[in-house]
Amino acid sequence: MLKAPEKSGVLKNKIEILKHYVYIISNKPNGVLYIGETKRLKKRINQHKNKAHPTTFSARYNLDKLIYFEEYNTEAEAKLREKQMKKWNRIWKIELIEKTNPTWKDLYNKIK
Repeated sequence: MLKAPEKSGVLKNKIEILKHYVYIISNKPNGVLYIGETKRLKKRINQHKNKAHPTTFSARYNLDKLIYFEEYNTEAEAKLREKQMKKWNRIWKIELIEKTNPTWKDLYNKIK
């Protein structure tokens, strides 16, 4: 009797653990800022870049450059941080961005 081949160990025991992200996008250095939270950062930034939701704030202002992001283990932590950052004044946000990304380069290709 023939047996089905074993599944690879990678697929057989794969448990996807989603990280949660808080991110900032902009259209240019010192431009308009948008702060968001998501489970799938690459997919979400791709939506911003392609204006998947054309009537939104990010589409209206052409916010298509990922200039900052933070990773969290839980959605609650990420949402709390997002709310905190949205209350900040612009100067604090710019200081945060420029600590790790002084040239405001697009970090999209750095996403895992």
